[in-house]
Amino acid sequence: MLYKPKPENVALFDLDGTLCDYDLALKRALKKLRAPGEPDYASIIDAPRYVQNRADLIRSMESWWVSIPKFQLGWDVLDVAKALGYDITILTQGPRRNPASWSGKKRWIDKHLGPDVKVTITRDKGSVYGKVLDDDFPEYIKELHEWRERGLVIMPANASNAGFRHRQVIRYDGTNLDEVRRAMKKARLR
Repeated sequence: MLYKPKPENVALFDLDGTLCDYDLALKRALKKLRAPGEPDYASIIDAPRYVQNRADLIRSMESWWVSIPKFQLGWDVLDVAKALGYDITILTQGPRRNPASWSGKKRWIDKHLGPDVKVTITRDKGSVYGKVLDDDFPEYIKELHEWRERGLVIMPANASNAGFRHRQVIRYDGTNLDEVRRAMKKARLR
């Protein structure tokens, strides 16, 4: 059954690590720049500064952002939100020192979701209204819950959020879509 959206039934969707596979794309790009015998670092955060500089260089290219592949876990949740009649808004972080990422992200959205989807690029995700947030990054989820204690969060599972727990968060790993659907339906009816 398809529902007609109401303005208050907003579902917010992150891009990096949620609708697009940011980690995979960055690992692939870094692999192309790795010297023979150079180690592969599991996390950019733990990598030496020169590897972090390479990552910054990669992320400074608008074309790299456009080429990031879709991340299926996020698209599963997006399909549920559409079927339940949520008004969809893409909510993504705008890096302070990388304006090319802003236009690259917008081009990715146009390519995969169409030019008519609502988009908010922000430095503070907690300031944007939504009954549901689909986001993989715990810090942004904490921002949301500062203002909307009952806000539902669907968190696409990844290694960096494995230990995160909150009563309003469902960690979606591809096996619990029925749980996600029930929770989103309940939030919609509030």
